[in-house]
Amino acid sequence: MKLRNVVLAAAVVAAAASSGVATNAFAQAKEQFFPVLPYRTGPYAPNGVPWANGYVDYLKLTNARGGINGVKIIFEECETGYDTARGVECYERLKGKNGGATVFQPLSTGITFALTEKAPGDKIPLITAGYGRSESQDGGVFKWNFPIAGTYWLAADALVQTIAKREGGLDKLKGKKIALVYHDSPYGKEPIPLLQERSHMHGFELQLLPVTAPGVEQKSTWLQIRQAKPDYVMLWGWGVMNSTALKEAVATGYPRDKMYGVWWSGAEPDVKDVGEGAKGYNAVTMQHGAEPQSAVVKEILEKVHAKGQGTGPKEEVGSVLYMRGAMSAMLGVEGVRSAQERFGKGKVMTGEQVRWGLENLNLTQAKLDGLGFKGVMRPISTSCVDHMGSNWARVHTWDGKQWRFSSDWLQADEQVLKPLVKTTADKYAAEKKLTRRTPADCQS
Repeated sequence: MKLRNVVLAAAVVAAAASSGVATNAFAQAKEQFFPVLPYRTGPYAPNGVPWANGYVDYLKLTNARGGINGVKIIFEECETGYDTARGVECYERLKGKNGGATVFQPLSTGITFALTEKAPGDKIPLITAGYGRSESQDGGVFKWNFPIAGTYWLAADALVQTIAKREGGLDKLKGKKIALVYHDSPYGKEPIPLLQERSHMHGFELQLLPVTAPGVEQKSTWLQIRQAKPDYVMLWGWGVMNSTALKEAVATGYPRDKMYGVWWSGAEPDVKDVGEGAKGYNAVTMQHGAEPQSAVVKEILEKVHAKGQGTGPKEEVGSVLYMRGAMSAMLGVEGVRSAQERFGKGKVMTGEQVRWGLENLNLTQAKLDGLGFKGVMRPISTSCVDHMGSNWARVHTWDGKQWRFSSDWLQADEQVLKPLVKTTADKYAAEKKLTRRTPADCQS
């Protein structure tokens, strides 16, 4: 575990002593603590590393920009290995350090499920940008969870719409077969309720094919696909499971252009080992794709990497998962900035104050453009009832060498999503004996 970007206590104490200021000055230093829960080791490391590097580089960029209204960020990594028990252990270890955690971003649906039970008591918000519990979009029940910018139900809905458009309309899905090849974990099971709802609505047959983690053995899965001959395959994998699935598709002759992955199955590590064999494979994106020409990437290269402070290889900056890490960090930073608007600019915010900031996030296009995300993201606006804040996605396709956008912006159908979110959130509230938040609580 490494603590980086920390102002040395001794230096602060020495400065305080020389100026006659009490030596508790260090405790009052303007530093916002961001714990980081990466996985740089284990079977998911090829995908976890670029996300973590993007996340940390953006925190460094924020400091290079002068901090959050002058408040500098300090951070500490605790390796989870994508293991739920280790993730909880890291959370417990870091939640009270350096004045208290600002926000946790678990980068794991399993860890998110576990921390959903802990965060309310500790008053620390969870950002699960593009993962976690899909029903946690409902802030009336999930006060501390923020699946900002996208959930798996949004992703699944966008993919159903994409396939329907290809077929000539939603009515043309009747009688079609869609197979879901999914990581047999809370993550992989997330899209099932939405896909089942859509299958009932449109009359397509949904075939569920779980794959045991980490997903290196899929022979039997693809034998079933060869026998069933589904019209389309959706891939809900992570790490080595994705490249394995594509290699099996090549081996069994399943057309890659009939395969659609979730955003965690649509990055460079998933296709680079398959190369031309993966050509035509599609994946939904969480707004962004690979963004090497974006302003934020150019600024990171100039202000972080050019100064020898880059977290990973320069060549990776701007890749799909690197961008997801940078975007996730930006959401956390802007949550703090939003909180400062109410509780005091230039002050260190508590987890409870940051929770308010995340619930009142208003990232206009002008703000996003100013942060370097022009052309990368659309506006995000959260509220007490909506902790996701945006329901847009795109699809990109691997051309054998790089990812290219192959769709216009897609908007999830709220008439499908909202009832599913509310019903599932109500069920969770009943199980946990929670009451929905009142209008007064929404103002708190």
